Amino acid sequence: MADPYATAVSLRDAIGRREVSAEAVCRQAIDRIAALDGSVHAFLLVDADRAIARARSLDEAGAPAGPLHGIPIALKDNIAVRGMRTTAGSRVLDNYISPFDATVVRKLEQAGAVIVGKTVCDEFAMGSSTEHCAFGPSRNPWAADRIPGGSSGGSAVAVATGMTPLALGSDTGGSIRQPAALCGIVGLKPTYGRVSRYGLVAFASSLDQIGPMARSVADVALTLEVVSGRDPHDSTAADRDVPAFSRELSGDARGLRVGVPRHLLGEGLDEEVRAKFEESLRALEALGVTLHDVELPHSRYAIPVYYLVGTAEASSNLARYDGVRYGVRAADAASIGDMYDRTRSAGFGAEVKRRIMLGTYVLSAGYYDAYYLKAQQVRTLIQRDFERAFDAVDVVATPTSPTPAFRLGERTGDPLQMYLADIFTVSAPLAGLPAISVPCGFTADRLPVGLQLTGRAWDEGTLLRLADAYERVSPWSAMHPPGVRRGSDRGLTPV
Repeated sequence: MADPYATAVSLRDAIGRREVSAEAVCRQAIDRIAALDGSVHAFLLVDADRAIARARSLDEAGAPAGPLHGIPIALKDNIAVRGMRTTAGSRVLDNYISPFDATVVRKLEQAGAVIVGKTVCDEFAMGSSTEHCAFGPSRNPWAADRIPGGSSGGSAVAVATGMTPLALGSDTGGSIRQPAALCGIVGLKPTYGRVSRYGLVAFASSLDQIGPMARSVADVALTLEVVSGRDPHDSTAADRDVPAFSRELSGDARGLRVGVPRHLLGEGLDEEVRAKFEESLRALEALGVTLHDVELPHSRYAIPVYYLVGTAEASSNLARYDGVRYGVRAADAASIGDMYDRTRSAGFGAEVKRRIMLGTYVLSAGYYDAYYLKAQQVRTLIQRDFERAFDAVDVVATPTSPTPAFRLGERTGDPLQMYLADIFTVSAPLAGLPAISVPCGFTADRLPVGLQLTGRAWDEGTLLRLADAYERVSPWSAMHPPGVRRGSDRGLTPV
């Protein structure tokens, strides 16, 4: 059997050489989920029968279906799969079965991927820890008492534990990159418009992007090639050709210019995270990269801007969950107004209600200009700061998260502290830019730390080139959670 930590590229090649069948790879993934998920809760749903039937059909077809032929993949549970339950981590969608496939699902299956199930996420992708999931949080595989990050925490855990080599998440303010960093894997938020949002349960429509999570940069690049591109179902999906991102991975980063906004690396940055970040910068210099100080003066306003724009759009998007068209409906309501009230009160969790109320407030008469309009103006200034920086550099580097993974329950009573976990990640989506997180070390407590690289719009190729070069000279991607025994038999269990 295959190594459960094998990359998607190596598994695909082994299946192509008939050294292992797609069905065997799929069964191994399902067995590993069954053995390990009880301790980390990465999955909300596993459709073993569907996955095995799909893998068997790929074997019977003979010829490879595409660049992800036979590769198991997990999807965040805010991505629609026809005939499969899609909850977005919310009770209000507890009984929703999607009648259609998201565009990314169609593209994955055309490329030969095998969807094994849906992963835990914060409710409607609103959170940084998965603790806001209505069906319980995931746990960090490096330390079970700590959060895995969010909102795509389940996808990060599935990849980090070797349950699947690939997963998709969505990123609105850092929800791919932050859990990737805290679980020790690679996660990419593409340029806004690079990947279709059709079939993604909406949180904030001007920010949301689907992106890949994997244990190697090469796997992320390959998956991005598959899911990117124009889509007639989504007017925000750009009509641009998709580059062959995998061909950018030469291992050579010489001549690239990396900007470091040191003025942002102040209060709130954990000292061990700072040390690992500085080590990663020295490693980049050894690769022939030059470092330059850059200024992003308006990024210090990114958190309040994000939580004004994002909550306003959430308030609008979540108005559709009223108990009438789909989802949960409160029974025995005395009137339609009572039904709306009871449905939304019971269906939404505390964090979603908080963001709806914030968003409704900032959009209300008398406050729109002072809050929402002003936030949009500062958003433009943040974007212009990056444009000026990219006149001098190719990539901007920061830590992904200001701290390592915190303990479960540590911040649930303090929303502001939870929001500050996104301090380095919210600027890229506000500016519509691509950003990647790659592992760059561990704290003394063996908690992963991530390096974030942000690039020009539509220039994921440079990000992937630099991240791949760094990955090749660092040992971090080869390290796996110590509480999970490696092996190929059905007896995979936590040690």
